[in-house]
Formats: sequence, structure tokens, C-alpha cells
Amino acid sequence: MTSRRATRSMTRRHRNSLPVPDDLAMEIFSRLPSKAMARCRCACKLWSSMLRSQDFTDSFLTKSCARPQLLFACEDHSVSKYIFFSSPQPENPEENSYVVAANPLACFPSSYVLFGCTSGFLCYGAKPILEGRINPAYVPVICNPSTGQSLILPTLKSRKRFGVESYLGYDSVSKELKVLSMELSFVSGHSVRHQVLTLGTKKLMWRLVECCVPHRSSGKWICISGALYYAARAAGSSVNSMVVCFDLRSETFSSVMFSKAMPDSTTLVNYGGKLGLLMSGDSHGVTRASTSFELWVVPDAAKHEWSKHVYVLPPSWKNVVAAKIMYFAGIVGTNEIILAPWFQRVPYFVIYYNVESKKVRKVGIQGLEAFQGKSIKTYLNYVENVKLL
Repeated sequence: MTSRRATRSMTRRHRNSLPVPDDLAMEIFSRLPSKAMARCRCACKLWSSMLRSQDFTDSFLTKSCARPQLLFACEDHSVSKYIFFSSPQPENPEENSYVVAANPLACFPSSYVLFGCTSGFLCYGAKPILEGRINPAYVPVICNPSTGQSLILPTLKSRKRFGVESYLGYDSVSKELKVLSMELSFVSGHSVRHQVLTLGTKKLMWRLVECCVPHRSSGKWICISGALYYAARAAGSSVNSMVVCFDLRSETFSSVMFSKAMPDSTTLVNYGGKLGLLMSGDSHGVTRASTSFELWVVPDAAKHEWSKHVYVLPPSWKNVVAAKIMYFAGIVGTNEIILAPWFQRVPYFVIYYNVESKKVRKVGIQGLEAFQGKSIKTYLNYVENVKLL
């Protein structure tokens, strides 16, 4: 019996040591769930080197971009954590009864603000009490819901505890992730001390950058084609009436003025690679009483010109929408507007409105029942990224 077991063991070891072409190994690894991939990294040095290589992470990201998902960030105050889920992002769902299942991802300690998602990573603000400090210090954190990895960034060059905005951007040309942070001046109310940090460098350091556009930043932002866009207040204004652009490669600022005050329902969207502002006629959100949406697109930011599109909602809108207040999660391509409720209801759902067919569809999300009544943030076009920070 002992000899037979030893023979089987030797055969198994020999089979596992058979050489596999690198291309085939890369293809096999790319089909694994990200959690399984993390375990493979720890199996041996060869696998670890292969899975950490730029070629593999770039190839994996390219494939992920071809199958974007919905990402749900559920804040559970009882355990002080953000719990993340993902689900397939249906394209042009045909039936109202369309249902997708939520897949549990990682969870991270919660904080006072969740800044947003870019290229599979999220940036949020934490306030850990650092050794030797009387007051909590503002420390941005980058996390990856797919891999469970998080990275606490160096403390900003600031004494402020609040009034700091941070944005995470990705430049597909240089393949760099950068964080832009700024604080609000108590005197003028403008955004001051603009700082940038490049992820992936050996020594993470904040560096100051010049900003020639007097403004006050806001939490409404998006990253499109290597540029960070965020809604802002011009000098002397009390409402958001401009969009500031930060070019991630040149690290320079510019701005685009908007013709009127942006309502609270305004969401910055990627409209086929161009900046868009999606808004409802209601000032605070989207409701059953809403009758139309407005989409403003800027074809050329240098000319400060916006094109306006008005989408009138069909009578079926009131029958499909059950939540009191919803918000724009974004737009898929140029014809599918996605909305989500502010708080979890059972069953949880998102709304698809096709601007061409004028059809409204409700897509149910299974697996979020435990978060009834809690706040959930929905992100579109989420892609898995296995690049380590």
C-alpha cells in the first residue's frame, strides 16, 4: 500500500512539473477569479512573477474592460465597513423581470466619505488617529474590491481634518494611477494646496501642483481618457456652474463654464468618450414625478460650448419607479441611462432607460437583502483589475 501511495504521489508531482507554455499559462490564469489568482501568487516564485508582470495585468484589464460590471458599495454602520458586491451589467435588457445575482467581494473599514471608482480601484477618505497627533489626520486610502488589497497613502501636507476632496484618475497611455487632493480655504472658500501622488512608485510622495483656476471643488467627478473632471463653483459663485479639468499627464488645470447653476441631481457622465452632465428637472434627485432628463455634452472643452439633449419620459415611468428618490448612476455608451435608489429596498433594483426606444426597464439585484434600509452606492462600468498597488 505504501509503495502504491508513493507511486501515485510521484506521478502527481511529475504531472504538476510538466512545462506549460507561458502564453497558455497566462490564458489559464486570466480565467481565474481574482481571489483564486491571489492564492496562486503565493504558490511559487514563478507564478508570482508571472501574475505581477505588466503584460499579464494589462492583458487582464483589457479583457475586464470588455465585460464591465455593476459595483455596489454597501455601508454597514453596525460593523463600520464598506461591503462590496458586483454583478453582470446587462446590455439593453428586454424584460422588466430581468434579474442578476450579486457576487460578494471584499470589505474595508468605512470612513466619512467614499470618493469614487476608477479602473477597478476606489479612493476613500479615512481619519485614523496617527501616533503623536492629538487630532485625527486626514489620510486617503486606495482599495481594490476584487483583490481585497488596500493602501493607506501618506498623510497630506495639511493640518485640516475636513474640507478635503480627493479624486483618483487613470491614464491608459502612461498606465499610471494618480490621486489629486485639495483642501478648502476657510477664508476664501476656494480649493487650495492642490497635491498629486502617483501610485506604483517606490516612494509615495505628495507634490504640490499649480492651479490657475480659482474655484471650489465638489464631490461630483469622473475620469475620462486620462483627464479628471469635477463640478466646481467659480470664484464669487455660490453654486456649481463650471467643470474643472485636470490633465493627468501634463498635471495642468483648465475649466469649462456651464450656462446655468447645476441642480443637485447633476451627475458627470462619460458620453461616448466625451464629458456629459446628466440632470433632472427636479433639484434634489429623480422621482416618480420627474417628466424629463437633460443631457449636456461638451464636444470641445476648449470652445466652452455645450450641446443640449432633452429626453421626455414615457407614461410607464411612474409604474416602474417605486423608490421615492433615485440618482443617476451614469450612462452606458450613448443610449442607456442607469438610475439607482439611494437606499436599499427589497428587492434591490436599478432602472434602465433607453433614450432611443423610450423604454424603461427594472433590473433586480439578488443578494443584497441583508442591507435593507441601508445606503448603497452603485457604480457603472466596473472592471476587475489585478494590478498590485
